[in-house]
Amino acid sequence: MAGECVPCEGPDLKNMGEEELWELINDNRHRISLGVRPCIVIPYLRQARVLTEMDEDEIVSCHNLTNRCMRTSYMLDLLRTQGRNGAVALLESLMIHYPTLYTQVTGRKPSTEPSRFSGLIKYSELTEYLVRAVTGMQRELQEAHREASRMTARCASLESEIGQIMEQEEKSRSLQADNEHIRRHLCSLQREVTKLKDEKCDLYVRYTAAIEEKSAVNKRLHDLNLQVYQLQTELQKAQMENELQRQRSFRCASLAETPQLQEEVRRLRCQLVKAEKLDPARQDILAQDLAEAIDSQVELAEQLRCYREENEQLLSEKQGLMDQKECLSLQVQQLTLDCNMHKQKITMIHNQLRELQAERDKAYLSRDEAQAMIAQTLAEKDALRCQLMELQERVFSLRAKHSSTAQQQSSDETEVSWESPRSSCEESPFSNRRRLCRMDALNPMSLSTFNLESEDGAASSVRSRNAEPPSSDSLRRREEALHADSSSETAETDSLHDDFVFLPNVGIEDMQTPRLRSSSDSSSNGLSRTSAPPFLMRSRPKAIRINGRVLSISFQGGALLSQLAVVGGNKTGVFVHQVTEGSTAHTVGISPGAQIVEVKYEQNQKALRMVLEDSTLEEAMWALGQVTGLCHLSLRPRQDDYEALLQQLQSSEISSGDSFYVRVNMSLPAGPNGTLAVSCNDILHVTNTRPAGTEDSWHASQVHPCQLLDLQSGTLPNYYRAQRLLIRAIEDMSFQTKKSLKAGRVVAQNKQNAVRIVSTGRQGRNPLWVSVEDEKTKSTDSSDTSAPKSCVTLMPYTLVTPHYPPICRPILLLPTVLGRILDKKLAGWQGFQLCEPEVLSSCEHATRLQRSEILEECEQGRNCCYTLQSVEKVMKKGIHCVLPLGLDCVRRLHRAAIFPIIIFISQTARSARKLRSKLQRHGQSEEQLLACSKSEEPLLDKLPCLYHSVASDSWCDQTSLLNSLRTIIWEEQKKIVWVEPDLW
Repeated sequence: MAGECVPCEGPDLKNMGEEELWELINDNRHRISLGVRPCIVIPYLRQARVLTEMDEDEIVSCHNLTNRCMRTSYMLDLLRTQGRNGAVALLESLMIHYPTLYTQVTGRKPSTEPSRFSGLIKYSELTEYLVRAVTGMQRELQEAHREASRMTARCASLESEIGQIMEQEEKSRSLQADNEHIRRHLCSLQREVTKLKDEKCDLYVRYTAAIEEKSAVNKRLHDLNLQVYQLQTELQKAQMENELQRQRSFRCASLAETPQLQEEVRRLRCQLVKAEKLDPARQDILAQDLAEAIDSQVELAEQLRCYREENEQLLSEKQGLMDQKECLSLQVQQLTLDCNMHKQKITMIHNQLRELQAERDKAYLSRDEAQAMIAQTLAEKDALRCQLMELQERVFSLRAKHSSTAQQQSSDETEVSWESPRSSCEESPFSNRRRLCRMDALNPMSLSTFNLESEDGAASSVRSRNAEPPSSDSLRRREEALHADSSSETAETDSLHDDFVFLPNVGIEDMQTPRLRSSSDSSSNGLSRTSAPPFLMRSRPKAIRINGRVLSISFQGGALLSQLAVVGGNKTGVFVHQVTEGSTAHTVGISPGAQIVEVKYEQNQKALRMVLEDSTLEEAMWALGQVTGLCHLSLRPRQDDYEALLQQLQSSEISSGDSFYVRVNMSLPAGPNGTLAVSCNDILHVTNTRPAGTEDSWHASQVHPCQLLDLQSGTLPNYYRAQRLLIRAIEDMSFQTKKSLKAGRVVAQNKQNAVRIVSTGRQGRNPLWVSVEDEKTKSTDSSDTSAPKSCVTLMPYTLVTPHYPPICRPILLLPTVLGRILDKKLAGWQGFQLCEPEVLSSCEHATRLQRSEILEECEQGRNCCYTLQSVEKVMKKGIHCVLPLGLDCVRRLHRAAIFPIIIFISQTARSARKLRSKLQRHGQSEEQLLACSKSEEPLLDKLPCLYHSVASDSWCDQTSLLNSLRTIIWEEQKKIVWVEPDLW
């Protein structure tokens, strides 16, 4: 062939003229147009300055040039305008990139020696270009090798899967053969049982007939016996008559008549002998009758024996049934005893309940009485405290008067006029002194911060601590006090309900006679803080309120994480693990093994409440770290669960109590220290949100697509750091420069593959959102207090839950324009059926629309629509339902627990041309298909589930595309469906 023979000699290109060179090129123009790709040789031609940037854009982007051959021919026409330089540059580019084609065109062997080039490019630039070309070829070769290795591994995996499938098929065949053999054996046994039943029925019929014959024989025998008895009776009667006649004849007859009588007797005896003698014929008849009677008697005896055997068998069966009856009767008696015992237990329990209720009522009565007594005692204490305060005010006023009088007498130079004791008492700053009321105990060290603002008696009475329920006025005033800035400290202390007593030995030294100041100072400053009256201290330890099984404890929780350590997570709950001895938490009685259900505290004059019942370890430690003052902990004792958790942690079965699944919305490369490499849309199982030695990482594992099995494990950034990486990745993508239209397409494609932009409003509670929300709230509160509470947040991870769909899931093909074409083809295969629309009445249409059972309105007519019932009807048949619908139906199907297989077929101008005839047949065009694909592709990332994307270069025609879709559906059916919650 021409491509194989390489001549040793050929014309020198440097000695050839322009016409000769172009004649040589035109002779091989067809070969060059078929074998050369313009995008490969254009860089060298640009370097040789025979093509401009405008020429390159025109060759690459012109819509009139629909294929590669046309682009190559147009490039040759542009080079023809450059004369000899264009021809030489083209041949040199062929020598570099297409050496075989260069040899076929010129007849010379290609060489990269500088002397073989024409000098259109400088030596340094030529060397640089050759190096880049060689590097690119090596990179392509490496990619080809990697692709070949991947394909080899894929083939090996497919072969192993095929082997497994063949083994499973052999097993299924053997099981089918065993099943068939067992079924045949079962059928034969059923036939034998039926045959035995028929024989048993025949025996029962024969037995019944024999019993009837026996009864008839017995009846006949009875009749014969009756006849014999009658004959014997008649014979006895005749003998008696004969005897009587004979005796009578003996008496009455004379001796003359005796011979006559004897003669007559002799004659009668002769007649009797003759009568007894029978003829031979009658004897034969009697003998035959006797033989027949004997035979019939033998048969009857045989039948009677058979009947006796059957009777014995029936008696044995009857005995077995009787034994079963006795066993059942014993069981019934036992169950009756058990029932009676349970009834007695229930009766005892009811009696105990009634006793407990009576005791509870008594306890309620005693509690009410105690509350009434406490209320009365508190009222008396209030009265006594008011009297005590009045006495203290009088003492202070008298001391002030006494000190002023002493100073008047001692200092003659100072002239101070004093009013009467009553007026001085009224105008003294002590008159505005706060009235004594029950309040929380104060630390002696915090006496300097004690507020001496006045409080009227009405407020004290309204905010009383009576054990009786507060009035509506009291609740209203308490609510106003909680929201008032001026009384925030008072509202904080009013939440504690304890009794207090005076400690008279505290602060006595401070109650010395105060120094008198000027009237202006005394009126402005009031009583000195060091001369405050005796403060109140608790008379008993702080009470623990028990709400069911949850304990609410209030204490000073400054630096709470230094007082206690926690373990657990969202799966097991957060438990107290260690408590520092001597701390406030240890003093109030917090011990290891208690689950932290809720924590309440104040921050920036705002009451915060954090529910930790299902929170992760990371957010629980973050919430406990925010506590700086008074806090309220809700604890639930769960010692058994805590010990089980510790045992699992010690045996290394788990690393923490966290366990949840997330969908990754960005690509993260592998890093040091076991950082896990993940791609966008990967599913990860997070098992520890606070690994040992790290504070901004999670420990997670990749999940098997078909089973809940953890695969490769490692660390990945936590929500904070991942969110920052996501924002940085989006910024890097947005600031990339697009040098050409093709480069722009590549950037857009890389953007979609690298990140998935998911934003959500902060509604509800999510383990991934709590800390982020609080941080954002904290930052926004400092800058703008009027900022709204909800915002839009970029999410690097989203929570997902696994679902196991039925055998056949519905199929949704996208883009919609192409899906309408492929739906009918796919529905024609076995195991697939197209979803048919339903025609509804106006009333039924409104009802189903209200219940969200209508997936999409049909364009064929009014009230004709696709419904959930039509999809479920097809799924109940055990086949795939092909949905001729759009993306709007996915969320409606998810609400009905139907999870379709979503397949998106990527489209380019080249792939759209493959379907030109199909599109024209359905009244569509390539531009409409590309526009539909471009508009629906961004909406796929907003779906709450995963989807499968088919590359545009993975199929060549409609048949190969359908075969590929069938394989994809078979693979997707085996996978677990991961669904995100509704984020808005």
